[in-house]
Amino acid sequence: MRFLVFLEHHEGQLEKGGLGVLSKAASLGDAEGVVLGAGAAEAAARAGAFGAAKVYACEDEALASPLPQPRIDALASLVEKTGAEAVLFGASVLAADVAAGLAARLEAGLNWDLVDLEVADGELVGKRPALSDTVLVDVGWSDSPRLALVRSGALDPAESGGSAEVETFEATFSEFSTLATLVDQTQEESSGPSIEDADVIVAGGRGLGSPEAFSLLEELAAALGGAVAATRAVVDAGWYPYATQVGQTGKTVAPKLYIACGISGAIQHKVGMQGSGTIVAINKDANAPIFDFCDLGIVGDLHQVVPKLTELVRARG
Repeated sequence: MRFLVFLEHHEGQLEKGGLGVLSKAASLGDAEGVVLGAGAAEAAARAGAFGAAKVYACEDEALASPLPQPRIDALASLVEKTGAEAVLFGASVLAADVAAGLAARLEAGLNWDLVDLEVADGELVGKRPALSDTVLVDVGWSDSPRLALVRSGALDPAESGGSAEVETFEATFSEFSTLATLVDQTQEESSGPSIEDADVIVAGGRGLGSPEAFSLLEELAAALGGAVAATRAVVDAGWYPYATQVGQTGKTVAPKLYIACGISGAIQHKVGMQGSGTIVAINKDANAPIFDFCDLGIVGDLHQVVPKLTELVRARG
């Protein structure tokens, strides 16, 4: 099966979500990538290390801003040119808009929120969580091209050590596709890795008692070189930014170490972090559900445990 994977890039680096999807596609068939926008050709060359045999790049001025409609035009023309049987996306705000628009343009089927892909009897099969992520169901497509949007954090990039041929292409844009103009673009200032990229995550729930208590988690995360995350209840209360939310309605993460502080372990949060390598839970309630699936549990007051843990990490230094 021939796959075309949409690869987003930022400051010359390909985004982790798309690379994870590319690695999976390469394990299932012939995987090619596509990078659009300023600096696309340079960024495209890096995709070979993750399994792409060829990467298409287009740097037309119409693609300079991160707007979906021009990208839909470019992808539609590329699908026609290459005859790709499946177009895959790693979930993001931009990718979701592009995938939906491309599905409408091509009158193609789109399956979303997938956590895995496989080829069975020559057909592409998607794995999608259902019933609050307690089960996985198989989903398919009735026609080609098949479009798939994979949940953020579900697939990890795997370096193959290969190289890719980079081919530039030109796209034509509909008049309506270039009518929107990006007036301004701002980005929240932050230090350290994002929760999607961090190997260590320190997460907080309502058990912290107040938004000020997140400073304890920030100090521990800084000592470990990690990132801070939060539960939906915390985000809804305005204690911490939405971008850090982990769970069914937030982001899915799979760090090497996940430290849950004051988090009960409801299923809605569990589904967003259960793929973590090692899960450590700190909670004063010995009956909290999170102790049923964590690797190491600490029953105690996190306001005492976390500062001590930070002190020990810094001492090892």
